[in-house]
Amino acid sequence: MKKRFLAFLAACCLTACALAEGTVYTADQTDQSAVDVSGTENVVISGATVLKTGGDASSADEASFKGVNAAVRVYDRATLTITDSLIEASAKNATGVFAYDGGTVNISDCTVNVTGGGAGGVQVAGGGTLIGKNLTVTSASKAAIRSDRGGGTMVLDGGTYTSTGKNGCPAIYSTADITVSNAVCTSEQSRAVIIEGKNSVTLENCILEGNDQSTKEGSVRANVLLYQSASGDAKAGTSVFTMTGGQMTCLSGAMFYCTNTDSVIDLKEAELVLSGDDTLLIVSAGRWGKDGRNGGSCTLNAEKQVLSGKITVDGLSSLTLDLTDSAFTGSIEAEGEARVTLDENSTWTLTADSYITEFNGNPDNVKGDYALYVNGSRIN
Repeated sequence: MKKRFLAFLAACCLTACALAEGTVYTADQTDQSAVDVSGTENVVISGATVLKTGGDASSADEASFKGVNAAVRVYDRATLTITDSLIEASAKNATGVFAYDGGTVNISDCTVNVTGGGAGGVQVAGGGTLIGKNLTVTSASKAAIRSDRGGGTMVLDGGTYTSTGKNGCPAIYSTADITVSNAVCTSEQSRAVIIEGKNSVTLENCILEGNDQSTKEGSVRANVLLYQSASGDAKAGTSVFTMTGGQMTCLSGAMFYCTNTDSVIDLKEAELVLSGDDTLLIVSAGRWGKDGRNGGSCTLNAEKQVLSGKITVDGLSSLTLDLTDSAFTGSIEAEGEARVTLDENSTWTLTADSYITEFNGNPDNVKGDYALYVNGSRIN
């Protein structure tokens, strides 16, 4: 089928190709995609069924970094527009839809089911672009929304994205710039979001839920992980998580965990539902990086935001917490640097004695029956 598909592309003009509706595309061989678009082609598919039914990838890295063996693969500056279609991938290391090497995928009103191991739902890598609308994506092994080495851009509006596997199967995994709006994102047994290195996730009016069941030695359970693995998959730099509106529920561990990287968390009018251990943020060294140099540096900016829970900062790490028109009910236990700024319209209600290194604002805006210590001196 792949050979016939490529032959069809070769016969079409270079500016646009339109495929007949209702076509079934299948692939069952190693490193073969059911739909494979490259070069300067501009292809349109509607009402199709795309099936990657067999043929495991010969290389997990080639599959993850370049999209080899994906059900739908677009690369080398090509563009694919696909609508109202069903895409299924059951082979090992077979991603659902993959944009790579300057390729662009415009996908809308499609269902993507990925059941094979080692592969995600919709993905970019190596500078690919994927623009999606109203998708239903389910992935059993890797993230429903995923990127890998070389990054790219993903913009998704509407739809549902569900990851069902354990350990490394979040709803969203970012080594790219990923924006998701008006969507429901669920990870049944893993974190809701992972951001690695100098990359970002921006959420607008989304509903998220994570249930981290990490079992690896040294793991810290958390709903959102901002980290640097130093594997080469992501450049070192600042990981950025932005959430405006919507709701995020954490069923296990802390809401946020920053380790071995610089990070920025921007929250505005988002509802955060903490797990039973009532931890908002952990900034600490962990199982990534070099011992003694692998703490985290986190800036949490809250605007018109309600925050609650415990924050802990270990001796290798630092925190900057800025509240604007916001309220924080919780505590901070900082062995490293911790700077807190409250504007005149923000309050901090202490739920335990708290220890920080710098406070900016009116001490009268610190409420509760507990003590706030700044460099060892009580200020309230």
